[in-house]
This record gives sequence, C-alpha cells and structure tokens, in this order.
Amino acid sequence: MPRQRRLVAGLGIALLVLLAGCSGAAGTLGDTGSSEPETTGTNDLERSIEVSAEGEASAEPDRATVLVAVESTADDAGTVRSDLAESDDALRSALYDWGLSEDDVRTERYDIRQTRETRPDVNRSEYVGVHVYAVSVDDVDAVGEVIDVAVDAGADGVQQVRFGLSDERADELRSEALGDAMGNAHAEADTLAANADLDVTGVYTVSTTNVRTSPYTSTALRAEADDAAGGAGTGIEVGDVDVTVSVRVVFGAEQA
Repeated sequence: MPRQRRLVAGLGIALLVLLAGCSGAAGTLGDTGSSEPETTGTNDLERSIEVSAEGEASAEPDRATVLVAVESTADDAGTVRSDLAESDDALRSALYDWGLSEDDVRTERYDIRQTRETRPDVNRSEYVGVHVYAVSVDDVDAVGEVIDVAVDAGADGVQQVRFGLSDERADELRSEALGDAMGNAHAEADTLAANADLDVTGVYTVSTTNVRTSPYTSTALRAEADDAAGGAGTGIEVGDVDVTVSVRVVFGAEQA
C-alpha cells in the first residue's frame, strides 16, 4: 500500500476512536438527563436575614442585701479579734431575735491588719479589724428596720444596700425580657426585608447571647419619724431592678 494511503487510513482509525470517546461522554451525560451539576442539599436557606436585638424588663425588688460592718482598733491583733468576736455574738443575736435565720446572716469580709502608720515604727503598733456582714432581707419594706436593729446591736456602719429579685421573680422577668427581644428582632427583620424586596418566611435559628441583671444599689440613708416609738427610723431609697437580654436571630427570606 502506498505511504499516502496508509497515512489516510491511520487518520481514519484515530477519528473513529475519538468519536467513540465523545459518544461515551455523551452517554454519561444522558444518564442524568441534564448537564447541570447535582445539588448536595446542604444549603437549604438560600436567602436569610440575620439580626441582633435586645429586650428589657423591670420590676420592683422583692429581696434586699444589707452590708453592715463592725470595726475594732487596738494595740495588738488578739484584742481586735476578741472585740470582733464579742460584737459578732451581739449582732447575730439581735438579728435572730428580730426574725432572721442563720442563713440570712453571712460573713462578707473579715480582716485584721496592722495600720500603715505604725508598720515602720518598731516601738509602736496598732491593729484594725473589720467584719462585714451580708444580711438578706425578703421584706424590702423592712430594710430600714433591720439596719436600726444592727446599729443598735453594735454595727459601726452600713456600707451598702443592694435590691434584687428572688429566683422565681428573676425567671419571670427574664422571660419578659426575652419576649421583648424577640419582638424587636421581628420588627427589625421586617424593616430590613421591606428595604431589600424580600419577605420574611420564618425563624431559622435563634440564640441568647447575653443576660444581664442590674440590681438597684443604695448608699443613701435618711432618718424618718417613727410615730410608734417616738424616735427616728432609717429610710432607704428603693428603685426598680432591670433585666436585659440580647438575642441573635436568623430569619428565612424569599424574594417578594
């Protein structure tokens, strides 16, 4: 066979092989009925709106904690310790007699130390001690009376009064704040959707990112007339307790 015919025959065989390969590829695409890639189904949410919102709730306190302190100063630490121990017995007895339980009176801080003025002087020493009590009161209106009892029993000062919530009331207020936060989240999502030509289809995910309780703290004491005793009683300024929560919500959306 002439060389030119052999070359043409070879090209013909190569062309047949190439066409066979193309036919096989076409058959593979034909099995799916489409040349489009198959979806994995992992991204079900094509459009979404993500917002962060806060909610608040406030209520009058139904619990208070009073910080009262007993102090002592002496030339040696042993005397200070003895003074604080005697004061402890008197203070606790008075508060228990008033109606508080042992669980209502706990030690917040106890400290005995040499004063800074006498530390460098080897010939002079002076020690100061302080015992701070945290007194829990369930009746907020009785806080002033509890302070009077503590002071009459030997307490040297009232450092602070913190107004808070019982566990049950705190849970109720937290639920109210969460409802307020979700309402704000829905309103914000609707506003964003309206400006993006979308419709909100529902909540996809929601999470709470922060819960904060802000107790009301008072250090202002005032004397009030006590008609029954003919003397003066201690009055305390009371304010609301605030609970704030933050939520993060992802809403599903579709083209309007």
